[in-house]
Amino acid sequence: MAASLIDGKSFALGLRGRVADAVSGLAARGIVPGLAVVLVGEDPASAVYVRNKGVQTREAGMASWEHRLPAETAQADLLALIETLNHDPAVHGILVQLPLPGHMDAEAVINAIDPAKDVDGFTIGNVGLLGTGQRAMVPCTPLGCIMLLKDRLGDLSGLNAVVVGRSNIVGKPMAQLLLAENCTVTIAHSRTRDLAAVCRGADILVAAVGRPRMIRGDWVKPGATVIDVGINRIEEDGRTRLVGDVDFENAARVAGAITPVPGGVGPMTIACLLANTLTACCRANGLAEPDLTGAA
Repeated sequence: MAASLIDGKSFALGLRGRVADAVSGLAARGIVPGLAVVLVGEDPASAVYVRNKGVQTREAGMASWEHRLPAETAQADLLALIETLNHDPAVHGILVQLPLPGHMDAEAVINAIDPAKDVDGFTIGNVGLLGTGQRAMVPCTPLGCIMLLKDRLGDLSGLNAVVVGRSNIVGKPMAQLLLAENCTVTIAHSRTRDLAAVCRGADILVAAVGRPRMIRGDWVKPGATVIDVGINRIEEDGRTRLVGDVDFENAARVAGAITPVPGGVGPMTIACLLANTLTACCRANGLAEPDLTGAA
């Protein structure tokens, strides 16, 4: 393997440690960041994710609340809970776990969250702020990706970046963050003509399409940095495996650096959720935001 591994698990551990240190400093002043997570229904994957969020939130010294509602909960009742959390001064971050049951309008629910407490960065207010280069709450997964890139490459100015995937959660905000770092950015997707050729032009290649091993090794520019956001479960050789959107084995022979799956981008998401909650708390209290990048 020619590529060096980008160890997201190790970086996330360090990030959580820096968050915990900053939280300890706030606690000495009588301030405790608080995160409220709302889960509607019994989706097993969501339940595990919410439980992990709660554990890591408490480990960082933050207050944690989990609101578990039955799947048949009326949307009006969920909106009433969000309104209560919006006005609770102890709550600095609110996260509504997706997906929601089919009878709910996810867009209306998300946009009911106070943008200042929107630690997922999904509300229209934060999307608009990010898109216009203003101070926003940034979606956790793209935030984690940009942290890993800057840690690996330093200054990203002038690099050609290709983001494969145009979702509101990853692809679009990822492109905005790369633009803010002065990259030349292309957003590619399923209808891009000659996608392979577009990918081969990338110094930074971010794959976020949700298709197992879609990005082949011969699509990667020699020496490129590859960020694989995909987490796909496949059946292979009689067992279930987690693989990314990139054909890791072949891409790693060409790339300069690459994130593995698992252990790459995944661990960064909850770590960045904690970082966003800390940021929201500092802003709510008129305090300077700590530098969590880990840069010397």
